[in-house]
Amino acid sequence: MVTFLDFERPIAELEAKIAELQAGAAGRVDIGAEISKLQAKVDKLLKTTYANLTPWQKAMVARHPNRPHFRDIVAELIDDFTPLAGDRAFAEDCAIIGGMGRFRGQSVMVIGHEKGNDTASRIKHNFGMAKPEGYRKAIRLMQMADRFGLPIITLVDTPGAFPGVQAEERGQAEAIARSTEACLNVEVPLVSCIVGEGGSGGAIALAAANRVLMMEHAIYAVISPEGCASILWRTADKAAEAAEAMKLTAQDLATLGVIDGIVPEPLGGAHRDPKTAIRNLGNVLERELNQLAGLSRSEVKADRREKFLAIGRAGL
Repeated sequence: MVTFLDFERPIAELEAKIAELQAGAAGRVDIGAEISKLQAKVDKLLKTTYANLTPWQKAMVARHPNRPHFRDIVAELIDDFTPLAGDRAFAEDCAIIGGMGRFRGQSVMVIGHEKGNDTASRIKHNFGMAKPEGYRKAIRLMQMADRFGLPIITLVDTPGAFPGVQAEERGQAEAIARSTEACLNVEVPLVSCIVGEGGSGGAIALAAANRVLMMEHAIYAVISPEGCASILWRTADKAAEAAEAMKLTAQDLATLGVIDGIVPEPLGGAHRDPKTAIRNLGNVLERELNQLAGLSRSEVKADRREKFLAIGRAGL
């Protein structure tokens, strides 16, 4: 069952009417024509609505509870996935999951944030907010992939790194910096996609990649719109205005040269048709990995360095 967002109320009303007609008919009356007419209205409204989303509405879509998460994507795209746990220093962090598997016939290392799909799993995965041991696990897995020549895929979906006292006591900032450094130093292809939220250093720690992609309705920013509004206006009520100013959408960031590509989502967002969304993501990941496959180890690292040095040069 799809959870409707506030701006989708007209769509929800039409779909509720369709469901009511289907339930009421019970095979007694031919209402196919009426349902087809209503469905056409739904499709048209979906197309119009999603073609004109504001940045704040995109943030709402990026956070949708039914949006596919790391485990959903891995289940569809990665064969023989073997999760690898622990940072070999303190503990296992469930907000970041990583392991080896086969992506369309090629052995890869896959690392990403997991938010969870219900109350119990969200608590277990800390809503996708990793602690230092999560980033240190990511470093360990990236270095392992580098050692064995495995391309790396990272899937980013986090509001940000966990801001708790325990995380700060265990070196959160240092762990994020080291993870970002590890991304930049590996000599195997690294392709990253922001599949939902890409928040702050918690996102960049897995996304300093050769190719940075975003799902069509994902967001990527140094701080959440609510956090930005709280700093600038002393109230989170201005989050919509902050989102507009922050240029956090995939379309804005592609124009600015911060990301390298946008993965199209099904009509109405990835949460309406997760399998198609994941298949689209797989196609783009395969294309990007194939393009990087011919580079030597030194060329892969140089390509990544040049990508980040080039950001902001346009127009200078």
